[in-house]
Amino acid sequence: MSAVTEHEVSLVPPADHSPTIISLDVTDFPVPTGREEEWRFTPLKRLGGLHEATTPSGSALAIDAVVTDGVAFNASDAKTADRRGFTDRVSAAAWAQIATVASVTVPANAQVATAQMVTVTGSGAHQYGQIDVTAGAHSKSVVILNHVGSGTSAINLDINAADGAHLTVVSVQDWADDATHVGQHRITVGRDSSVKHVLVTLGGDLVRILPSVHYTAPGGSVDLIGLYFAGPGQHAEQRLFVDHSVENCRSNVMYKGALNGKDAHTVWVGDVLIRSNAIGTDTYEINRNLVLSDGGRADSVPNLEIETGEITGAGHASTTGRFDDEQLFYLESRGIPADEARRLVLRGFFEDLLNQIAVPEINDTVRERLETKLAGGA
Repeated sequence: MSAVTEHEVSLVPPADHSPTIISLDVTDFPVPTGREEEWRFTPLKRLGGLHEATTPSGSALAIDAVVTDGVAFNASDAKTADRRGFTDRVSAAAWAQIATVASVTVPANAQVATAQMVTVTGSGAHQYGQIDVTAGAHSKSVVILNHVGSGTSAINLDINAADGAHLTVVSVQDWADDATHVGQHRITVGRDSSVKHVLVTLGGDLVRILPSVHYTAPGGSVDLIGLYFAGPGQHAEQRLFVDHSVENCRSNVMYKGALNGKDAHTVWVGDVLIRSNAIGTDTYEINRNLVLSDGGRADSVPNLEIETGEITGAGHASTTGRFDDEQLFYLESRGIPADEARRLVLRGFFEDLLNQIAVPEINDTVRERLETKLAGGA
């Protein structure tokens, strides 16, 4: 028995959901009102003024790292002018406010067996950050970013995979209950390179992340994997944009979320654009949500726009279902206590996703945190 019943979404192309403004200048973006498509799910009053480009009012964001020999971590004040623009006001404001850029650089041809650990600690109001992860040509590496602490922050992440690189980046949002975190994760994929981007959102009062994918040459492959759990009053929002503008590239998106408690709210918007010159594209995206109690709301909006018929494959799906009472009864009838049965159902819902993440350094921790949240813990 399954906790949800999958519903395949029509492949009729929707209206263009690609970004209308791309800029590094915050003044190019109007202050959002909540009526805009890109902001309509976000409770602006809970952003703590981030959308108004509020200046920093506390200590600087703490970004620390533990890296292996050969991998470089440093903070630089070099804000290059040729950097791609952002697609919303908060991220552009963060770029304007930062004093340094924290960067993790894996050299070309390096085969790094140990995961590189970056810890981002929030501690005050209106903190801003920029993190760059760069994988050199034909390198192989894993980078884990763990977000902890409190406060209100806007943090952008740029991921750059050079030709032939194999890079996994895991971003874990395990903030305190009162934290607000907004940011863009921009992924640039080189020729024949492979990027696995994993987004795990467990903590925080409001977390809003915008991953996007930009291909620079044929042969690029991206897996976007997301896991999120919203407890009472939490808002977890993910808005993805995959821009297939180069031929013979691949993308696969799988996000799963669970909600438990009054006013828990999750948002997943997946926009995939296959441009007219992107022949040979192979793409699929799916979002599944499990509602564990009354009072929660899951919004799921998959969008697929196709401008050429010369593709390998394209599709998307979305499911949202209540906790399966029959499955729970089946387990209880075999002597399994109700609380343990709920944990087993939740673990089964997420287990295939954790297997795809395949990063031992975080999988067990995520399992423990999911069970804690299911039990009503922070």
